[in-house]
Amino acid sequence: MRDNDEDDFLQEQNPYHRKRNTSAFTFLSWAGFVIAILFEYIGLYTLKEPLYVKGYYAIAAAFLVVSCFVLQKTIRDNEEDNYNLGASSSSEA
Repeated sequence: MRDNDEDDFLQEQNPYHRKRNTSAFTFLSWAGFVIAILFEYIGLYTLKEPLYVKGYYAIAAAFLVVSCFVLQKTIRDNEEDNYNLGASSSSEA
């Protein structure tokens, strides 16, 4: 989940700076996530398999969700690092 610390800092420097995510987009993102998780576990609940099979699928689904968050944050941080390093190295030259 994206933090807006850099947006807050930029808005202090420039009052016309616009945040990247609107509240409507943030709501839509969270709503889609919650609905997807809800339907995943409703599907597991109604699955006609033994409990250990349902548990296996539930753990796999939870791991997939956590790994998606970690991958998203890693990609975002790497892109910000590349942008910031590129900006600082070009200003030094």
